[in-house]
Amino acid sequence: MRILHTSDWHIGRTFHGHSTDEHLALVLDALAAAVREHGVDVVVVAGDVFDSSTPKAEAFTLFARAVKGVRDAGARVVVTSGNHDGPARLAHNAAFASAGGVHIKADHTDLSPVTLTDEHGDVLIYGIPYLHPEFMRSAYEDFTGSTHQDALTFAMDNVRADVAAKADAAERSASPSPRYVVAAHCFAAGLGGERPPETTEDSGRAEERDITRGGLNLVDISTFDGAAYVALGHIHSRQQLSETVRYSGAPLRFSFGERSSTKGVWLVDIDANGTATSRWLDLPTPREAVRIEGTLAELMADGAHESAREAWVEVVLTDDQLPREAMRTLQERYPHAVTLTHRPANVHDHGEHDYAALVEGKTDAQVFEEFLAYVRNGAGPTAAETALFNAALDAMESKEASR
Repeated sequence: MRILHTSDWHIGRTFHGHSTDEHLALVLDALAAAVREHGVDVVVVAGDVFDSSTPKAEAFTLFARAVKGVRDAGARVVVTSGNHDGPARLAHNAAFASAGGVHIKADHTDLSPVTLTDEHGDVLIYGIPYLHPEFMRSAYEDFTGSTHQDALTFAMDNVRADVAAKADAAERSASPSPRYVVAAHCFAAGLGGERPPETTEDSGRAEERDITRGGLNLVDISTFDGAAYVALGHIHSRQQLSETVRYSGAPLRFSFGERSSTKGVWLVDIDANGTATSRWLDLPTPREAVRIEGTLAELMADGAHESAREAWVEVVLTDDQLPREAMRTLQERYPHAVTLTHRPANVHDHGEHDYAALVEGKTDAQVFEEFLAYVRNGAGPTAAETALFNAALDAMESKEASR
């Protein structure tokens, strides 16, 4: 059985206010082409299909296009819900979709597998939706846990019991024992409790939901023991926690924190004995994400950073003072520059004095000069600014004298 493992499509997400859906569509077309090229039997999408629990209509259109592309390429599809997905919306048409070979596992009360068959017998795909412990307590009388670890332990106990029952039935009918694969969306700890890098979200997005808070914490990979392969989602960069437990990462860069991560999918073969072998397939990058640093003059010079001209660009300006309309100027050369940080190479030293100490006992004119030097990294007023200040000061003094 050949499986393609992907996750975290985040359809509908923006990159610093710019839609990524056009780029994502190109990448998902390449994913479908990989399915056809490599003879994939099933594509497993391990959660966060959408970026929002209330996706727009265009997001559903892109999702439908992507799964149709995979189906046309010859593979079935198993999709689980992630912490960003609204389970009810994702699975609103699940029964109908399953008849067409697209199996959406978003109901926490349904831990049944999708059963596929190859020349060696059955392969059971258990797509575990993102499990909120409070929802699990309301659905299962025998579940009393409060953490994500508790929820996935409970789910995997049910999975292993189901596999054992199916293995007993297969033995009675002299059929091969089933092999099984698990897909889940969580923040897993590797061997020895090692945590993967926390590249799940862009730290600049305050609205992101951190599933490590509120008791929804790390899940040890031993929780998944017994599965031939575990396809995980939530981490946006590829990670190998063990030979059989892996993250595929997101197929597209969604933040500058991911600029160095390789984007792609895992191609997994499950043999007759339930042994998984995996290899990485790169996906195309429609637009790179890069950071450039220097003065405005350096960054705008002919020939500077040619490879960044069509990339998403994070700019760090090192001018002593921030130039006026710096971003507008930069976008003339780097049209996809989306963030700018001013980090002067030479920082004016005010000593150990705070601003109040710097202006204590100074005249109005001296306070004016100190203020501009303080906020301009050492640069005082220009002649025109001094003349304007003096004129304003004279007018104020004349007004006071006439009272």
